[in-house]
Amino acid sequence: MERVSSNQTLFLKFFVPVFWIVFFGAFTLSSLFFKFSYVGNIPALYFRIGVIFFYVSGLLMFFFTLMRLVRVEMGPDNIYVTNYFKHVQYPYSSVTSLEVSRFAFLNIGVVELKENGLLGKILNFVVNKGRLEDFWEKR
Repeated sequence: MERVSSNQTLFLKFFVPVFWIVFFGAFTLSSLFFKFSYVGNIPALYFRIGVIFFYVSGLLMFFFTLMRLVRVEMGPDNIYVTNYFKHVQYPYSSVTSLEVSRFAFLNIGVVELKENGLLGKILNFVVNKGRLEDFWEKR
């Protein structure tokens, strides 16, 4: 069994969202509870609405992107997937496709399953390109 996902997965899945949620959550709460009438030339009401919109849109972005990342390991007969809380084993016969694409500075892998699995039908992970190439060369 060989890990083909990158070590960045753990950092991107947990550290970045938690840091962002705590920092901007505290900023949002402080902007809501402190009394002020203007921030620069912006009225307080519009500033608060903008801060809330920024915070909620960030939460949604993390929920639909980084927090869906999984760790993927491949063995001779199965693919092993974990979200660091649940560990699932899928046979290669249940995998429809495996695609790798480039997004910004990351290689993103997408595993599509034939049926809905415990972690969903589409599994996204950050690919360690060298490990994945080594795995395919050995097999």
